[in-house]
Amino acid sequence: MGRVEAADIDALLPQTQCARCGYAGCLPYAQAIAAGAAPINQCPPGGTALIGRLAALLKRDALPLNPRHGVEAPVRLAWIDPEICIGCARCLPPCPVDAILGAGRQLHTVIAPWCTGCELCLPSCPVDCIHMHDWPQDEAQPSPADNRARYGAHQARQAAARSARDLELALLKQGPSFSDSAEP
Repeated sequence: MGRVEAADIDALLPQTQCARCGYAGCLPYAQAIAAGAAPINQCPPGGTALIGRLAALLKRDALPLNPRHGVEAPVRLAWIDPEICIGCARCLPPCPVDAILGAGRQLHTVIAPWCTGCELCLPSCPVDCIHMHDWPQDEAQPSPADNRARYGAHQARQAAARSARDLELALLKQGPSFSDSAEP
């Protein structure tokens, strides 16, 4: 068998995009593993089961989860306390899958079936209105494929917004166009 590709490793990862592994997301971590630059035991959301699958795929020994990156825990779900939320919208940008719904000066809420439990929204909240709860037993958890698709859509929206801002800045730097103005 040939070299294992990053895509094969990425397919096993939980796609929470939590960055607890020390990389910006699941794909960069998978690329680092494939390149031999990262060990297979840095993903707390995947835990022992993931480490076992990675070890089998890569024909390596399984390692215990590195506690520097966190501890294995049940899947968690973000919840925003409506009594405390001030609508600052600071929790929106860090969510890698756009699972938080809201706008400035509006009450925010979490779209539960989209939440990956990454906890990236927690430090952004100035009033600590976001809490992590165990995933409700009656609520279906998002699959890694669903998480990957939503993360891809999030990345595409961010890229489109950056392109639009870049175009607007270029037009502003260009100044007014007198050739487009009507003659008196």
